[in-house]
Amino acid sequence: MSKPDELLVDVAALVESGRSNQMSLTVVTGGAVITGRLAPEAVWRQRVSEVLTDSARLGEFAAIFGTTTPREGPPTHLHFHVARILQGTVGIPETGGMYRVSIADVSAWTMGDFSYSDH
Repeated sequence: MSKPDELLVDVAALVESGRSNQMSLTVVTGGAVITGRLAPEAVWRQRVSEVLTDSARLGEFAAIFGTTTPREGPPTHLHFHVARILQGTVGIPETGGMYRVSIADVSAWTMGDFSYSDH
């Protein structure tokens, strides 16, 4: 989107306010369909930092995700957790992943997450 969808920005702002982390959303971005729950950026960063800290190879990157600088203005990104990229009838990864998506790059979206089948 050349101009981010104001309604989607409002949804992201409500999630960022910390009042809800239960918003399920599905977006189309760059030809990919991503479905999952949104999290406030600070919560998302903390979780990514924890995962990296537990990694023998990637632990050195944990610190950059562990720090959050408050930003002025409306949110610019969506922070998905327990999310999947849908490919046909399969969700990748099966256990859910952590994705950061620029709101400006979202070409379509809908409330809720899509079901998928891993069979």
